[in-house]
Amino acid sequence: MDAEKVTNDIGRKLKDLRKQNGLTQQELADRAELTKGFISQLERGQVTPSVVTLMDLIEILGTTPSDFFKDTGHEQIVFREQDYFEKVDDAGNVTEWVVPSAQSNQMEPVLVTVKPHESLPVDEPHNGEEFGYVLSGRLNLYRGETRYDVKAGESFYYEADRPHRIENPGSRPARFLWISTPPSF
Repeated sequence: MDAEKVTNDIGRKLKDLRKQNGLTQQELADRAELTKGFISQLERGQVTPSVVTLMDLIEILGTTPSDFFKDTGHEQIVFREQDYFEKVDDAGNVTEWVVPSAQSNQMEPVLVTVKPHESLPVDEPHNGEEFGYVLSGRLNLYRGETRYDVKAGESFYYEADRPHRIENPGSRPARFLWISTPPSF
């Protein structure tokens, strides 16, 4: 991360907190035993505070270090192909995380392509639910000992409380959208 950006972000956050608390630069400076000029330079990203000074300011402004440093930046709503993260397993099956940061969310959507006559590893029982929608090809879904045939345009949904796995019995790749909650990939 760029040091200048960090310094500017710290200054902006301190200024925002100061204003939320209804303090002038002088009042904050007096409480922190600093000069008004230092507070002004800090808020404009012209100086970097020591860790001790920053912790004092955070405390004076009524917050915690974890809340102060929490990323409240721009929330990404739309994800494009260049945002995706891709993993290819030893058999050539491809998993694409279409929402790269989804592991921290309540559900995790991925696009999966299973090569002809290949299978994904068995997924052991876990808490949560899984949903899939087959975009092309066909799949055999095994949940416990039961096999379900699923073709393009069909979906599946189940609780993940039993061993489950997916295989492609066909001669062309099968592609499907898979959403699990909580994230498990």
